[in-house]
Amino acid sequence: MTEHHHDKILIVDFGSQVTQLIARRVREEGVYSEIVPFQSAEKAFREMRPKGVILSGGPASVTEMESPRAPQAIFEAGVPVFGICYGEQAMAAQLGGQVEGGHHREFGRAEVEVLEETPLFQDVWRVGERYPVWMSHGDRVTKLPDGFKVVAVSDNAPFAAVADVKRNFYGVQFHPEVIHTPNGAALIRNFVRKIAGCGGDWTMKAFRDEAIERIRAQVGQSRVICGLSGGVDSAVAAVLIHEAIGDQLTCVFVDHGLLRMAEAKKVVALFRDSYNIPLVHVDAEETFLGALAGVSDPEVKRKTIGRLFIEVFEAEAKKIGGAEFLAQGTLYPDVIESVSFTGGPSVTIKSHHNVGGLPERMNMKLVEPLRELFKDEVRALGRELGLPEAFVGRHPFPGPGLAIRIPGEVTKEKCDILRLADEIYLEEIRRAGLYDDIWQAFAVLLPVRTVGVMGDGRTYDYVCGLRAVTSVDGMTADFYPFDMRFVGHVATRIINEVRGINRVVYDVTSKPPGTIEWE
Repeated sequence: MTEHHHDKILIVDFGSQVTQLIARRVREEGVYSEIVPFQSAEKAFREMRPKGVILSGGPASVTEMESPRAPQAIFEAGVPVFGICYGEQAMAAQLGGQVEGGHHREFGRAEVEVLEETPLFQDVWRVGERYPVWMSHGDRVTKLPDGFKVVAVSDNAPFAAVADVKRNFYGVQFHPEVIHTPNGAALIRNFVRKIAGCGGDWTMKAFRDEAIERIRAQVGQSRVICGLSGGVDSAVAAVLIHEAIGDQLTCVFVDHGLLRMAEAKKVVALFRDSYNIPLVHVDAEETFLGALAGVSDPEVKRKTIGRLFIEVFEAEAKKIGGAEFLAQGTLYPDVIESVSFTGGPSVTIKSHHNVGGLPERMNMKLVEPLRELFKDEVRALGRELGLPEAFVGRHPFPGPGLAIRIPGEVTKEKCDILRLADEIYLEEIRRAGLYDDIWQAFAVLLPVRTVGVMGDGRTYDYVCGLRAVTSVDGMTADFYPFDMRFVGHVATRIINEVRGINRVVYDVTSKPPGTIEWE
């Protein structure tokens, strides 16, 4: 396989839940970035030979014994280093400064005042001005290492930004990677492009060409089956793999009875009619709903669905002549939320059916060409591959489908009720011209029944929750601020047209503290 020489940025992961957003910001500059846990960072540093290193935030305290540290070799190699939050504190401690706990903590929005010009602030922040940032720390630097100086302060962080310009070492106590720091992406751009000197040659076209090479090298002459879920991720993965290995690929679309309205017809039409990719359509509704009967724990649901998917895929693999590989549309955020992408210290939020839900006895090897991509990068890749906008621009849909939008036990009756409510909701969103403004919108059928009055009679039916969020990456999100007349109109339609629902509510929880999906 051809070796590709892109400029690279190494991101050392100390366990922050938003480390992957650093990678996303770097990639927005057309620069390849890779996250590795601090435990294996020295090896990765030697192998990658990056032009710069970013040290992430993390939940530990630098003041504790055996807390995470960056490899000393990074500071001795002469490459630029940018420490963020815990990363700043670790760098300060390792280079001879001091970090202390017990000071006033900062969580949420704050303002920093710029004291001196630095390459990090060039064309972004001016001396003497104050700028909003997002803080999340309990400890803080109290003494700088030799060669460093303070370049910005906040009310509770006297070392909010520090710099050793001679060695190209920079540190900030705030989080520039999150959208709550409005100029944060520009600061990361300055580090990546101006300080580290990276070009911008890592594009989706380059990714496409290199991914095809990797798929061919991994698979050889073996057969591959790809599990289609109806979402954009598995669709893009299938088209990419088909471009790499042609008829060695067979797609398996499992209709588990947990899909949106008319989902199966749309998927089958796209792959059989538009791409001429071999497709097996498996009706497994009874199998899945039977296994989910009586199950209410969301983790058990996810793992049950993951196990059944693999069983179906293994059975189909035998039918087509023994496929050795299973392809999936697993994405970076899926992996991060299930378990740290490279074995690092981040905390598990929830298992994803195609990550944490895989049974240990699985008899096939995985092909996951999108595993390091974010959702917006997958959409860009889909457009590069020529997928129709109707598929590329679709809102995310989880592999476990409606099972995680029905808290509590899942039944066919509940699925049918939710399917219709969801279809009405999305239909009205499209009619109002709001679909592309929203990252994801869906209905949830709550495990609650309430008394209502319809006509002259009493009802005792389910509550439907509506969810719509704005986001750029799916890792943080805010609720979409609908005009309440719109919400009222949707509620009226659902209550009038969906038998089994007599009350509708709108979810205004952001992520964090909530997740986008309810389970």
